[in-house]
Amino acid sequence: QVQLVESGGGLVQAGGSLRLSCAASGRTFSTLSMGWFRQAPGKEREFVAGISASGSFIYYPDSGKGRFFPSREDDKNTVYLQMIDLKPEDTAVYYCAAVSAPGRRARPREYDYWGQGTQVTVSS
Repeated sequence: QVQLVESGGGLVQAGGSLRLSCAASGRTFSTLSMGWFRQAPGKEREFVAGISASGSFIYYPDSGKGRFFPSREDDKNTVYLQMIDLKPEDTAVYYCAAVSAPGRRARPREYDYWGQGTQVTVSS
């Protein structure tokens, strides 16, 4: 089992930045591929970015790189999502997810473990 706990969400003005954190426990963190998703009210959960177990590969949605950048610190069992130039449409609950398998994984069903989410609200 893997436990994931997100933090770092909050209220920010448009154009601002936030860094989300996701702390993992319960399994060797370095074996886990990590993903970030978000879900706005009434919308499906969507892939934001992912990072491989080694940290060597960064994955983005088909729409492109955008303004969100994942990173990880294995000695802290933590993955991050740096978000810049935030817009009101970025308002959502942000989730981190984990899977013990390689490759780009952009669909929620491809992940085995989920955090509880952290709210990000961007005001105009």
